[in-house]
Amino acid sequence: MHSAKQKVNDAAAVVKEHAEILQAKAQEKAEKSVARTKEEKEIAHERRKVKEAEAKMKMHAAKAQHIEDKLLHGTHHALHHQPVAGTAVPPTGVNAPTYPLGGYPPGWTAPK
Repeated sequence: MHSAKQKVNDAAAVVKEHAEILQAKAQEKAEKSVARTKEEKEIAHERRKVKEAEAKMKMHAAKAQHIEDKLLHGTHHALHHQPVAGTAVPPTGVNAPTYPLGGYPPGWTAPK
């Protein structure tokens, strides 16, 4: 469920980014039509680049937020699979070995 929700949110963020880019291009075109000098046209172009970069930054920030939301809200399902306190199975009475694991048992000597 969260993956589908994340995909929908990501798609909405991309659509919003494209709308902001189109708006920036239209605004650049309007500014260029009013501009009298080459420098004013360059300023309008640079403003468009800034707005496009901001739109992309917002989209990536939104995608990161969607991933974070998925991770934060996706972990609560694991709690339902844990055993309830007091219902744990008691140990079977198997004792641990008295010698260190990976070593030799007491009284045994290494071959020469």
